[in-house]
Amino acid sequence: MRLTRNNGWRQARRCATLALPVLLLAACATQEPATTAPQVVPVPPKPVVLTPPPQQAELKALIGLQDRLYDVAAPLLVNNALLCRNNARNLLGFTAKTKYSFTSEFIEAASALGLSDQLQVTGVLAGSGAAKVGLQRGDLLVSIQDKPVPAGADAERQTALLLGPLVNGRNSIKVVIARNGANQTLNIPLTRACAFGIELGNTENVISYADGRRVLISSGMMKYTKNNDELALVIAKEMAHNTLTHPSRQRNTATMTGVIDNLIRLKPDTAALNGMAGVKPYPQQLDVAADKLSLYMVARAGYKVDDAAAFWQRLATSYPASVLNGYTAIHPGTESRLSAIQQAVSDIQAKQASGTAIQP
Repeated sequence: MRLTRNNGWRQARRCATLALPVLLLAACATQEPATTAPQVVPVPPKPVVLTPPPQQAELKALIGLQDRLYDVAAPLLVNNALLCRNNARNLLGFTAKTKYSFTSEFIEAASALGLSDQLQVTGVLAGSGAAKVGLQRGDLLVSIQDKPVPAGADAERQTALLLGPLVNGRNSIKVVIARNGANQTLNIPLTRACAFGIELGNTENVISYADGRRVLISSGMMKYTKNNDELALVIAKEMAHNTLTHPSRQRNTATMTGVIDNLIRLKPDTAALNGMAGVKPYPQQLDVAADKLSLYMVARAGYKVDDAAAFWQRLATSYPASVLNGYTAIHPGTESRLSAIQQAVSDIQAKQASGTAIQP
C-alpha cells in the first residue's frame, strides 16, 4: 500500500505542476492573440521491480530441483517394492519440512517462502496412500495417531521417532492436518515402497552415489539429463546398487555415506571432492547386474527404456573415466555395460509386447 500511495502522491503533484501554465494562458486569452501551448505528455513512473534476496532465490532454485527429483523418483519407489527385496517398507508417502530444515543462513529465506516452526508437507509421493486421500503440499501437520506433532528446530527427527513404531502392524495412520485455517482428519493408507532416501547433491559434478540406504543425484547430473526418462535411469541405477548390496560388498559404504553427507549440505566442502574422494570404481560384473535390475525398475515405473544404451554412451563420451568425480570414473566398464543394457531392453520390450510381468 505504501508504494501505491507514494506513486499516487507523485502523480498528483506532477498533474498540479502541469495544470498551472494552462490556467495562466486561459486568463490572458482575452488580452493577447491566442498562442498554441506546447503539449506536455506526462512521463509515467517506472514500475517498481522487487528482487528477492540472494538467499531466497538460491533456496527457491534448490527446492525446484528437489521437487523434480522427488517427482521422478516417486514411481520408481512405489512400483518396485517387489524388486527392492529387503529394502521395502510401509511408508506414509510424503515429505515435510520446517524453516529449520535448512542451514542457519537460509532460515530467513525459508520463512519468506512460507515455512515456519511447524512441519509442513513439501511433497506427496505420486501413487501413495497420502496422494490417494488428498494430502496436499502446504498442509501443516497437527497430530499423528492423536499425538501432537513436534515443532521447532528438531521437529523432523522427533517426528521420525514418533512414526517409526507406528508404521509396523498397521494398514493406515490417522493424521490431522491444518489447511486454510481449519483442521482435517485423514486416515492415510500405508504404502509398500522401496525405502531409499532420495537426496539432491549440491555440486555441478555430473555424478550419483549410493550408500546402501540412500541415493544421491547431483544437481550437475540433473541438469545433464534431457528428460525424466534419462533421470529415472540414473536414479534406478543407484537404487539397484543399494538393492544388490553393492556398496557393502565393495566395502565402500562408509566412504559413500561421508560423500553424501557432505553433498546434501547447502554449502558442501568442495575440497573433500578432490581426486575420487576415496570412492572405489565399480567392477564390471557389479555394474552390469545393477544395469539389468535398474532397467526393470524403470520399465515398471512407466518410464521408457528404449534409449538407455544411447544415454549411457552419451554420458561416457561427455564425461570419460579420466574426469575425476564424474560418473564414468566410478562406472568405467561402459562397453561391457552397453551390450548387457541392449539385451535387457530387448527382453523388457518383449515382455511388454506379450503382456508378461515385467520382472527379471
